Amino acid sequence: MTLATKQPVLIANGDFDAMLTFSRLIDKLQSNEAYIQKLTPVPEAATIVQAESSILMGYDFHLTEQGPKLIEINNNAGGLWDLDSGWIPQFTNHAMLGELNDRIAAMFPEKWQHIAILDEDVSQQFMFPEMQAYGKLLQDLGRKVTFVSPEELVYNGQNLLVAGEPIDAIYNRHTDFYLLTPEMSHIAQALMAGHIALNPYPRSYALVGDKNRMVDWWRPSFFDGVLEASQVEIIKNIVPETHIMAEVETETAWSQRARWVFKPAALHGGKGVLMGKSISRTRFERFDAPNTVMQQLVPPSTIDIGERSFKFDLRLYMCGQDLIAMAGRAWNGQITNFKEEGSGWTTIQVADKA
Repeated sequence: MTLATKQPVLIANGDFDAMLTFSRLIDKLQSNEAYIQKLTPVPEAATIVQAESSILMGYDFHLTEQGPKLIEINNNAGGLWDLDSGWIPQFTNHAMLGELNDRIAAMFPEKWQHIAILDEDVSQQFMFPEMQAYGKLLQDLGRKVTFVSPEELVYNGQNLLVAGEPIDAIYNRHTDFYLLTPEMSHIAQALMAGHIALNPYPRSYALVGDKNRMVDWWRPSFFDGVLEASQVEIIKNIVPETHIMAEVETETAWSQRARWVFKPAALHGGKGVLMGKSISRTRFERFDAPNTVMQQLVPPSTIDIGERSFKFDLRLYMCGQDLIAMAGRAWNGQITNFKEEGSGWTTIQVADKA
């Protein structure tokens, strides 16, 4: 990865405030008992409540003339580290003061003295250099950090061990969000027994990160008794209309396909996403309708870098109510990737209030 431009992308103060207000409102849903009751039952691992806020929740937005629109909430957002430039530069504002290193460090409680950074085949991951950057930051604070794949951890009924040594916490970059795969079963057991701090964790994914939540937020009367009308309006203004495909009449979905984006409910990061306008009837009929989300198409805005135009979106990295960082992405193509020369991450600067 690399920065698409060293020049910051300037965004309107009103858009920034709208995104931050929305992200904080969504975070508060995780402690709203009326909301939680609407979602029960959740997968078993998601019943575990942890004291700490979920680390680096990524709220991805497209900026439109009607204001910011949410595209996805990521339960373990990456992208803050650039191979060429280090941590993506941050501009302080009223919601993000001090140094990025300090904000990152504050997410990891001091009692977590031995932290495992976990992913599938961890050292082979494209984002491994970023994980190493987090590891070095924590090591500089005096923490012990070990990079592990799931099979390198052993659960003895009391602790999770790596090379025979207990760990205090896992910084979880794995995308088995509900810990349902066999290779994550021992981690699920330790979590359920209260023998490990895992972060990000299944509960944050179940309550706000799962794409099915965006479907719920668009169900009639879902927020009755949960939020005030003004709060519901904030959510409806920013979350594009979203439905489960199986709940939409087939011919209606087909005839209106150009206004929808079709996404597998269980995948993340743009995987499996198809634009309705580009799919054939044969491909349409192959959708797993109960597990496919239809989201109203919200085209991204564009920015000019040099003499070229790129699509643009923006990510807020949150930990609870705290804004940790922001970054933009400049790309071309159907989905967000950096395959085209000149694409990449961008720094973000918020315009001063008028």
